[in-house]
Order: sequence, then C-alpha cells, then structure tokens
Amino acid sequence: MKKISFSLLAAFLTLNSCNNLDLVPLDKLTSGDFYKTAADFDGAIFASYSSIQDFWGTSTETLGEAGEFWKISVVSSDDVIADPNNADGISRDADNLIIRASDKPYAAIYTQIYEGILRANLVLENLNNENQLTAEQKSRFEGEAKFLRAFFHFEALKLWGTPPLATQVKRDLNDLALPNATPEQLYTQILADFTDAYNKLPLTWDDANKGRVTKYAAQAYVGKVNVWKKDWPAAIAAFEDVITNGPFSLISTGNSQKDLDDVFAFNNENNPESIFEVQYGGPFSDDNVWVFDDTHSEAFKASQGTTRSLYWDAGNGAPGGKSGWWAPSPDLVAAYEPNDARLKVYVYQAGDTYYTTDYTPVPYNPEWSSTGYTMKKYGGARNMVQADNSPNQQANFNNERLYRFAELKLLYAEALIAQGRTADAAQQINDIRRRAGLPDLVAGVDLTEALRKEKRVELAFEPHRWFDIVRWGIGAQVFGSKWQDKYNVYPLPQTEIDRTGGILKQNPGY
Repeated sequence: MKKISFSLLAAFLTLNSCNNLDLVPLDKLTSGDFYKTAADFDGAIFASYSSIQDFWGTSTETLGEAGEFWKISVVSSDDVIADPNNADGISRDADNLIIRASDKPYAAIYTQIYEGILRANLVLENLNNENQLTAEQKSRFEGEAKFLRAFFHFEALKLWGTPPLATQVKRDLNDLALPNATPEQLYTQILADFTDAYNKLPLTWDDANKGRVTKYAAQAYVGKVNVWKKDWPAAIAAFEDVITNGPFSLISTGNSQKDLDDVFAFNNENNPESIFEVQYGGPFSDDNVWVFDDTHSEAFKASQGTTRSLYWDAGNGAPGGKSGWWAPSPDLVAAYEPNDARLKVYVYQAGDTYYTTDYTPVPYNPEWSSTGYTMKKYGGARNMVQADNSPNQQANFNNERLYRFAELKLLYAEALIAQGRTADAAQQINDIRRRAGLPDLVAGVDLTEALRKEKRVELAFEPHRWFDIVRWGIGAQVFGSKWQDKYNVYPLPQTEIDRTGGILKQNPGY
C-alpha cells in the first residue's frame, strides 16, 4: 500500500499558495502529481477514515493521548468509574464532571475530527480537477468523502454544539480561522452530505474493501441525525428504509450468550449487525485499508490497533499486567434484570473465569477492580487469541463497533414513541430484549423509560451514553448536584480559541 504524509501534503498546499517559489520537495508528492488515479484517491480517502482510529489512540509522540475519546464519551457517564488509584487525572476528573477547556481530550479529538474533514475536503476538491477517474468512480468517491465529512461534523456537533463548519480547503495563511456554526447550519450540511452519500455509495464492497461505508450506512446516519434534530418523521422514514431494504440484521439465533459473543468477536468483524466499524489492522502488518500510521512513526506499530485491553482489563495485580483504569459502575450492573445474558457477556464479576492476554484462564477476583467489576465486552474466551493482540500486549485489533443495528432499532423505537406509535416501538425494544434472553415488556410500562434503560444496558461501554444523557435532558437526574447545565456541550479546546484570535468563541460557562 502506498503511504503518503497527508498532513505534510496539506501543509505544502497551504504554503505553496502564498509564495511564488518554484520548489518541489524531493521526497514528497505534490498535488500536481497526486490525485490522478483511482489508487491515489483510494489512498486519500483511506487517510480520512484513519483519523477515526485516533479517537481511541494512544501516543507518546503527539499530544500524549491515552484513549481520550473513552474519557469524554464513556468514563464521564454513570456507566463507568475511574479507578481512584490507577486511572490518570483526566479520567478521574471526567468521572467527577470536572471539565476544563484546557483538558487534553478536547484538543485531541478536535484535531482528529478536523484532520478527517480536511482530508475528505481534499478528495472532494480534487475530484473536479483533471484525473483518470471514470464517472462512476468519481460518484463513489464523492459519496464516500461526503459520508466522512458528515460523520466528523456530526461528532463535532454532539461534542460542542456550535463547532466550525468546514466545507472548503482554506489556503490563505491570513484567513485560516473558522467561526462557530449554528446547530441549524450544521444539521443542514450534515444531512445534505449523508443524503448525497446515500445516493452515490454502493450497496456493498468486496472482501478486499470491507469497512468502507455503504449506501445504507449513510441512510442509517440520516435517521440518527434526525433523532438528534428531533425530526421524528424524517428519522422514521430513514430507519424504515434501512430496515426494509438494507442488509443489516440482529445476530439472534436463540442462543443469547453465543449471539452476543458473536457481535463482538474478533473472528466475526463486520458482521450483519454492524453498520459502521472502526477498522484495525494486525500486528506488524498493513493488512487494513484504513491503516496509515499517520499519528505515529513507523516503529510505533501499536497505532494500528486499539489500547482497549490496556485501560479496561483488570489492574491491581491481576494477571496480564493491565492498567485497570476504568471499571463498570455498580449502578450499571444493577440496571440489568435477572437472567439478562448481556451482563455475562459485557462484565466480569465474582464467580467468572477471567481471560488474560497471556491466554491463561483464572478465577476472577473482584479485588482487581475498584468496583468489583471489569469490562468483558470485546474480551472473554472468544477474543483471547494471538491475532487480536500485539506482541507487546499493548494493543488489540478487534474492530470498534461504532454503530450497530441494535442501536438503530432503539433509535427507531424512540422516534416511534415520539410519534405515538407505541405498539411498533414496543416491538423494536422487545426484539432487543428477546435476543438478551428476556421476556417482552409488560403491558402499560412507561415506554420512554423502558427505551432509555434498554439502550443503556444494550450499548454499555460503547460511546453513546453521555450523549443520550445530554440530549434527553436528564443530567441532573443522573448526576444530582454534580450536574451543571453547561455540560450539555463540552468546552471547545482553549488552544483552538487562542489560535483563531477569538474568531472561534468558547461555549458559555467555560
């Protein structure tokens, strides 16, 4: 696979536009040489995808990231406790809702989001220049780039409320800063991009291109964005199109524990339940189209994977020697009903067999965790295989399931409840419950509360709970006196406020 420093390419494009020197770097491709063939555009679009990997990245070479997106999407929620003795300070602060504009997670994720947007915009810009693409290839690349641009903007909207809207590549060094966009402007552009992607993307890809976005992944996001926008009819229409015509389905064969294991198994990535997964490569290889290692030097090969087990696996002397930073909260564990198969698959607790990355099963000791529990999702016996672990035991290669069909069904149920279609909504929730080995909801139950509880226990440790708490307006109910209304949006990174000279305005209260 051809490797190109896209950050340096973008910097060259910016600087070259501001002087008349006819200098060509001897070891880098210029825009005049690149963006010609389908292989060139493949490389460029893969670079945009790869920015998503770095949400969960660990680096000693850039900002010193340590799984920053987990901290502000999961650790900050009521599902997780940051170990008071082992976790880093930002994790402990996030757990206690101590939030500062200078904190590393916001700068790290902001950087990856707008890097991904820049890379998508470079693809879109160069599609209009002279190249060797067929009309069909141009249309497909446009759909892919617009999907990614919409995805990154949607994540920024969820985090910051009024982040910048970036639809062009800016090259004037005197005019690089972007102001805040309004939520209305962001929703309009995000939905337009996802809709255009839906019209241009293929239904499927071949095995060599697994992980690239598809037509019905785009439509699934149209539905999700409209849930955030509270445009319930539009959300329902998109979800019904996906459910009726798309390729996704629940893994549900009647064996609840195996089915749930299958959803998160290393040897079952990109399964029928997966709408969008963050793709990871294998140890010391470039076997995945997303992987460019562009946040790290070539020697830092753990960048091809995720440090999930390093932070989430048991610490406090547990075999395997992991950090044990973050642990399931007792409140989350108590939310599971008796005989819910998800608890057995998602959480280690007393009486379980614990599987370590040295592949030795041992009895789980609750003293290894500050709460008596350890996350098991993405772990367990199915995932204790050498192919899922880097040789230094610091990284895993099991894909992050970012958007699952189970989540879509629960979002669909939420929209149906808002429109008074309660029987249809209950059916969607019951589908999820049956897969978990639970009975249907009882008649007369508060469907909104049932939906919210079901979403919490189904999607535990996936990056959704914090954003649900915010958009449902239940922060004070969940966190009590620790909650402040300013937490409905996170602070924009202070470094970005300073870099723009105040053109970008900080969110109120920070």
